[in-house]
Amino acid sequence: MNNNITLDDTIGLIKTYFDAHTLGVSAIKELLTECGFKVVVANDEVSKAITDPQILNNSSIIIEWLKKNKITALGFSYRLDVDDAVLIFRKLMNQLESKKMLVKDGGKLKRIWFAGLPEACNKIKYLYKDVIVFYGDESFTDSLKMLGIDPSKAPKGFKDESTYKNALDHFGKEVIDGGDYVSILPVDRSGYKNFGTAKDSLIDRINHNKENNLTPIIRAHAGPYIENRLESVKQFIEWSRLLAHSGYLDVLSIGTSQLTQSKFGENWDNLPNGGGVGVNSQEEYERIYEAAKPMLVRTYSGTKNLCKQAEIHEKSLNIAWHALSLWWFSKIDGRGSLNLLENLTEHFETIEYIGKTGKPYEANVAHHFAFRSSDDVSYVVSAFLAAKAAKKLGIKHFVLQIMLNDPKHTSAINDLAKARATLNLVKSLEDSDFKVLLQTRVGLSYLSHDIDKAKKQLASITALMDDIEPFNSQSPDIIHVVSYSEGNDLATPEIIDESIKITLFSLNKYRKYREKGWIDNMEENQDVKNRMHHLISEAKIVINAIESSIKNTYSPQGFFEIFKMGFLPVPQLMYCREEFPEAVKWNTKLRNGGVDIYLDNKKISAKERMELIIRRNAESEKK
Repeated sequence: MNNNITLDDTIGLIKTYFDAHTLGVSAIKELLTECGFKVVVANDEVSKAITDPQILNNSSIIIEWLKKNKITALGFSYRLDVDDAVLIFRKLMNQLESKKMLVKDGGKLKRIWFAGLPEACNKIKYLYKDVIVFYGDESFTDSLKMLGIDPSKAPKGFKDESTYKNALDHFGKEVIDGGDYVSILPVDRSGYKNFGTAKDSLIDRINHNKENNLTPIIRAHAGPYIENRLESVKQFIEWSRLLAHSGYLDVLSIGTSQLTQSKFGENWDNLPNGGGVGVNSQEEYERIYEAAKPMLVRTYSGTKNLCKQAEIHEKSLNIAWHALSLWWFSKIDGRGSLNLLENLTEHFETIEYIGKTGKPYEANVAHHFAFRSSDDVSYVVSAFLAAKAAKKLGIKHFVLQIMLNDPKHTSAINDLAKARATLNLVKSLEDSDFKVLLQTRVGLSYLSHDIDKAKKQLASITALMDDIEPFNSQSPDIIHVVSYSEGNDLATPEIIDESIKITLFSLNKYRKYREKGWIDNMEENQDVKNRMHHLISEAKIVINAIESSIKNTYSPQGFFEIFKMGFLPVPQLMYCREEFPEAVKWNTKLRNGGVDIYLDNKKISAKERMELIIRRNAESEKK
C-alpha cells in the first residue's frame, strides 16, 4: 500500500458512532477538500457498524459503503480507550483483508490511516507496518506528506510564522527548559469568610482575588477512565482529596462519562461508558463534593432532563457555575437524544432556573461551532447571542469561555483578535445586573502527544491568554488549565498540579517581562486591531440581520430558526445534515490564520451573505 494519492482518488473517513470526538475528522476533511480531493465521511449507519465490523451485517454495510463511494484511501479515527481502539481496528483490517479490499490483494484501497491516542497509534504501527498513524499534533505539511500527498497542493496561507508566534514559542521553551516552575507555591485564597464552606461561591472567590490582586482562579478538568463505573467514582473521590490537599486547584471540574450526561439515574446495563467518571446518583456527587473541599466543584450538564440535573447539581455539589451548550449536546452532534428544538427548549427553561439560583452560567457554545468549521465571525456572533439570551433569562454573572487555538492551526494574531472581538461584544451587554467573567483555555486538540513539547505549548498559550487584556492585571478571571498530558493520556492529580504550576509560573514571568518592556506591546499591534475591528463590524451586521428577521429571536424557536436559516454555518456538521441544508451549505477556509466564509472561491462579506439568506427565506415563505 505505497501508492501515492492523486486527485482521482476518493478518500473515506470513518469513526465509531459512540465516539463523540469529531474534531479530527472535520479538520482532516477540510484540509483534504481544500487540496481538491473528494472526501466522503461515513454516515450514522456505517459509524454504528464499525463498532463491531466482524458481525456479518455490519461487515456488509461497511464494504458496501466503500464500494458504492469508490473509496481508495480510508482513514479511521478513535480517541477513546486504547485497547478498544486496537481491537476495533484489528477487526476492521480483518474484514478488509478477508474481502480482498486492499491493493495488495487486488482491491482498490491504496492506503489506510489511523488517528487516535498515542498508545493506540504505537500499537497499531507495530501491528500494521503499512498503516499510517496520526497522533494529532501534525502540521498541515506533515499531514499531507504522511498521507502521500504533495504538500504543494495545499492552499497558501495555512501557516502561522509571525514574529509574535515565534516569540511565544521561545517564551514557552524558556519556561520549561529553565525548570523553575516546579518550585512555585499554590495561591492562598482562604482569606474570606465562606472559603471552603457550603456557602462558598465563585463570585466570593473572584471578588477576594480582585481585592487582593491575586492571580486568576484556576479550573481544571479531571476524571479517570475505568470501565467499571463504581471503581471510576471511587478513584475520582481519591483524586479529589489529593487535589484538595495540594492546594493548587480552585475549581474541580468533574469529567463525567457520556452515560452520566445521557442516562443519569437510569440502569446502564452493559452500555459502553465512553470514558469519564461514571457518576449515577446524587449521593455519589455528594461524596465527591465533600472530598473536594475547599475546592469549588462543577460538572457537565446532561443531554436530557436538564433542569432536573441542574437542581441535583445545586443540591449535591453547590455547583460553582452551570454550563449549557444550547444548540449542542443534542442529535445534531450525536451527543444527545433530543432534536434541536427540544434541546433548545430544555436549555432555555434550565437557564431561567439557573438565573433564579443566582449562580453564574457559562454558555459552552462558540467553540462547538468552530469544531464544525464555522467561521470566526460566527464564533463571535454565537457567543453574543448566548450571552444576550442569558441576560434576558435572568443570569447575573455570565462566564465567557474563550477557547484559543480553535481550530488548532489558527494564528496567534487571529486568536487575540477573535478573543478581543468576542469579549468586546459580550461586555457591551454589561450593566449593574449583568457582569461578564472571562475564562480562557488552550484548544481541545492543540497540545502535542510529545510531553516536552506540550509543556512548552502550555506555557506559551498562557502568555497568549494574558495578551487578550495585557494591561488588566485582573484578567482573565478564570483560567481553565488543560493538562499538558491531554494530547497523550488523561491527567492524574500529579500532572494536573504540574500543569497549574506551569501556568502560574508562566503568567507571573510574562507579566514581569511586560513590566520591563521585554516583550512587544500587543495591545497596540495593528494586525490584531485590524482583524478585531473587522470581526466586530461583520458580527454586528449578522446580529442585526438575525434580530430584524427572526421574530422572538431570544427564544427556543428563535434560536432554532437562526440555525435552520444558516446564520451560523457549520459545514462540517456530522449529523442531521439533511435536516439543515442551509446550515451546512456555506464553505469556510482557513487562510492566513483566520477562518472566513467563501462563495465561488471568493470571500463573501457579512452584508452580502445576510442579503442572500434573507432573500432566500422570503422566497421560501412565498412557496
